[in-house]
Amino acid sequence: KMVDPTLAEMGKNLNEAMKMLEDNQRKAEEENEKKYARKDIPGPLQGSGQDMVSILQLVQNLMHGEEEEESSQSYRLQNVGEQGHMALLGHSLAAYISVLDRERLRKLTTRILSDTTLWLCRLFRYENGSAYYHEDDREGLLKICRLVIHTRYEDYTLEGFNVLYTKQPVIYISSAARTGLGQALCNQLGLPLSCMCRVPCNTMFGSQHQMDVALLDRLIKDDVECGKLPLLLVANAGTPGAGHTDKLGRLKELCEQYKMWLHVEGVNLATLALGYVSSSVLAATKCDSMTLTLGSWLGLPAVPAVTLYRHEDPSLSLAAGLTSSQPVEKLRALPLWLSLQYLGHDGIVERIKHASQLSQRLLENLKNLDFIKTSVEDELSSPVVVFKFFQEYSNRDQTSHAAQASTIQHPIISNEGHIYDTFNQWLGEQLAQLVPASGVDVVELEDEGTCVRFSPLMTSAVLGTEIQDIDHLVDCLKMKIPVLTSTLQLREEFEQEVRRTVSLLYIEDLGWPGLGVVRYNYHSDEKNDDKQEKELEKINTELLKKLNELESDLTFSLGPEFGGQKNCVYIGMVTEDLDVSELVETIAATGREIEENSRLLENMTEVVRKGIQEAQLQLQKANEERLLEEGLLRQIPVVGSVLNWFSPFQASPKGRTFNLTAGSLESTESMYVSKAQGTGSTPPPTPTSSLAKQRLPGQKAFKRSLRSSDGFSETSSISHCDDLDKLDQRPPNLSPGQEQGPLEMERAEEQKEVAQAKTDTEDIHSDQLPPDCTKVEEQASQR
Repeated sequence: KMVDPTLAEMGKNLNEAMKMLEDNQRKAEEENEKKYARKDIPGPLQGSGQDMVSILQLVQNLMHGEEEEESSQSYRLQNVGEQGHMALLGHSLAAYISVLDRERLRKLTTRILSDTTLWLCRLFRYENGSAYYHEDDREGLLKICRLVIHTRYEDYTLEGFNVLYTKQPVIYISSAARTGLGQALCNQLGLPLSCMCRVPCNTMFGSQHQMDVALLDRLIKDDVECGKLPLLLVANAGTPGAGHTDKLGRLKELCEQYKMWLHVEGVNLATLALGYVSSSVLAATKCDSMTLTLGSWLGLPAVPAVTLYRHEDPSLSLAAGLTSSQPVEKLRALPLWLSLQYLGHDGIVERIKHASQLSQRLLENLKNLDFIKTSVEDELSSPVVVFKFFQEYSNRDQTSHAAQASTIQHPIISNEGHIYDTFNQWLGEQLAQLVPASGVDVVELEDEGTCVRFSPLMTSAVLGTEIQDIDHLVDCLKMKIPVLTSTLQLREEFEQEVRRTVSLLYIEDLGWPGLGVVRYNYHSDEKNDDKQEKELEKINTELLKKLNELESDLTFSLGPEFGGQKNCVYIGMVTEDLDVSELVETIAATGREIEENSRLLENMTEVVRKGIQEAQLQLQKANEERLLEEGLLRQIPVVGSVLNWFSPFQASPKGRTFNLTAGSLESTESMYVSKAQGTGSTPPPTPTSSLAKQRLPGQKAFKRSLRSSDGFSETSSISHCDDLDKLDQRPPNLSPGQEQGPLEMERAEEQKEVAQAKTDTEDIHSDQLPPDCTKVEEQASQR
């Protein structure tokens, strides 16, 4: 029970505020539209002020009103949980505690800081350590560098950069470290970039992401011979990309030899809280300092990162900024102090253990999948799983990948490497979209290329990832693998088919995850490039529209928004039953049809204009001829009508019709004659495209037919031909001199026609007749 009523009221207000902010099932009038309204325009402060409910409502509108993907954001907020509320309450309490008197504030902050530091050191097996709490996770390493500079340069406090100039310090960092870390340290410390030395990773032995210890030893010796001072080494217990751990034991021995400071960071440090810890990670407990990011590991919002370190001189720690005499700065640990007490030791271990179990569950399932290669350091306790789609024997070169190891290796052929990177980029995006609770992302590694990474220690606590989410992720991966393999196999066939087609142009785009890119070539003799480019764009745009109207499982698009080729048709992922030749023929035929229609429309204006002029001349000539035939008297209104009544004038109709195809005027006399005689020419049959293949009901376009009935057709045709030969022979019950009667002749002729009809039907539609039709027709012939 709280004694201070202010604390009770603060906790009550926080609960009400969080309940209001996290409640996404609001009424329709509370949900903002994505368009800017008048209330969204900043205005002056109201003189009378607003109540807390109105202010919180405004905060909620700003949080959710303009989000493009509101569902994903609300999902994250729903998983904050009560432990997150404790962290948020810590920030409110820190502001409240800061108004206490100085002596009471000093006692309270000392207790909070000492408790939190003791809990963390025991939890992560770091004995006799001090703690520095900071918002930016790079700030702890920055303060450690200043501490080492103060330690190694005794006159640094008095002379400053002059002592650094006489003996230049060197900071060693792994090439697998996070991007920009070395440059950020040099900028904050005021050191030139020459003070930063990037150590390559292993290339011959061991992991491809571990620091090369032998090469580091040679680099340090070279720097010492040049008069430089080896200052600090930044190692990884879980690289940002692949999650591998450096050889911390050997690195610690090397640092002791050259009196260097060893700092360790990485996601694998979280496993120090578990009962079983791998020896490579356990060696981190002997380092000089380490940085822990508890916020992402435990799903705690707005808690600071912690840098644990060992140093005996408190004055140097104060000079480096690792400790502070201001009690308010010590309150940074308050949110973490509340959260650790709320979770307890078992709760913290259970969250880290759950994340490790998720990684093991995914790794076990990936081992049973074909065309999936994994890159993990320790299969027994690796908290980070990196995998990629890779086909060991490609169609282009089956011998180049014959000696693939169990780990991922980048393809030798550069084009294949780009294609695999593109496919894995697509795979990672698809998995992240289908299973957002998994938290998978795409990572670019130096040797492996583009891979899919699953790091639950960084995402599972926030997203609430469970075992069923991993199973769903594996199921989605199983569905995507056949699509990737079939697309990769048919990609070369599609390229060859397009290159053999005259009117199509194959576009090489290694960054497109799909079957390929094609462009319809527009042949023109004109030298106007702008006009030809516009015509090309028009034809390919219409071609894309026509292809999307077809009933098929393929996706046709204009390509990526940025970096794609213009005036092209991009074809997406395909399945193994795709008929590539039919697809290419359809694209070429549709493009030619669009080109012909386009040319016809271009010429139509000129043809119609000339036709109208010719029609006007013929009408004028016909009027003159009619005037000569009828005479002048018939043109007078009254006289003409009387004359026509006594002596009617009969003139044959002379109509004209305009032929758009020929672009000429023709007489309609033949039309009147054909109608008078009741006969006319039979219209030509509607041309059918050779691409319109016979498909089964429900079968979509570009699908290769897997059913074959050639043997049935040939057998049926032969049997029907034999029946015809038998019908041509004389019946056995008639003598040579006996003639057939009318009834017998009629029956024989009828049987012959039935057999002939069966033969024609089987030859044309043999692949569509069920097997029982032969028996039915034989019974009919017997009758």
